Amino acid sequence: MADTDGYTKLEDFRYERKYTNDLLDYAQVEQILKLHPAGFSEIFYERYINNVYFDTSRFDFYYDNVDGKKERVKYRIRWYGDLFGKIEKPILELKIKDSNVGIKKSYFLKEFEFTKDFDLKDFVEIMKNSDLPEQVLLSIQNLQPALINRYRRKYFINYSREFRITIDKEIAFFDALKWNTSSRYSVLDEQNIVIELKYEKELNDKATEISNHLPFRLTKNSKYATGVEKFNYLID
Repeated sequence: MADTDGYTKLEDFRYERKYTNDLLDYAQVEQILKLHPAGFSEIFYERYINNVYFDTSRFDFYYDNVDGKKERVKYRIRWYGDLFGKIEKPILELKIKDSNVGIKKSYFLKEFEFTKDFDLKDFVEIMKNSDLPEQVLLSIQNLQPALINRYRRKYFINYSREFRITIDKEIAFFDALKWNTSSRYSVLDEQNIVIELKYEKELNDKATEISNHLPFRLTKNSKYATGVEKFNYLID
């Protein structure tokens, strides 16, 4: 369900099939979608997406993901456009997975100023000072910023408007654990392009027909897990 500024509130469980591609360039990937027999065309407008991911001190959410835990959750603050500056419409998202389907709970936060000198611990205070349900406030008490990432996204929908596809490029990861130190650094994943096919639960049988015409590598890995691994956050 679309909300203001093209933001989608995910109120029902849906499938998200993720694909990666490091062989074709972005223009070739886009051309494959436009030639797809389901008739995909671009909607909305291309934009940057910025995320701050939260986890426990032992990265429990990361391990739930890579271990394939049936029920798992991901916490992140998301905004669109510039990474730095006045962030006017930040959103706290709780992405909840149950096996292969997921739902997203969204809460708009108070605006803030984000700079390279920003203390990431202040994100917790921003959430506490926003109008969040008590149960959400309780769930974030023991979380900390774990990763920042950013990418450029295009949006597509098929002619029946049942299936959506997004293409992400210019995927960058920023070291949240060293954000306020001289050793802070980032990694730009220039070669990788991530394609996501999104659809409602009842369309799973039809989705196979759609995916059969997508010559990309199906993956279960998430951008969050990828970023954690790039910065060697893992613990024994």
